[in-house]
Amino acid sequence: MTVGESFKRFRKDFGVTQQQVADAIKILKPAYQKYEYDIHVPSATVLIKIADAYDVSLDYLVGRTDNPKGGF
Repeated sequence: MTVGESFKRFRKDFGVTQQQVADAIKILKPAYQKYEYDIHVPSATVLIKIADAYDVSLDYLVGRTDNPKGGF
């Protein structure tokens, strides 16, 4: 799963729009769309903001673990 696919999955699971995510992390919607469509790779700062918005670990956000809070 790509980072963009993960972003889209989270957004749909939480029932929010691209605009709502963009507003929550304080970027413009077109910038967020480029992450979700895998056109641009998000910076570490953006990844942290998105993980914080969904209250999950970075590893969970990008599909590296099945544990939403990270750790063992």
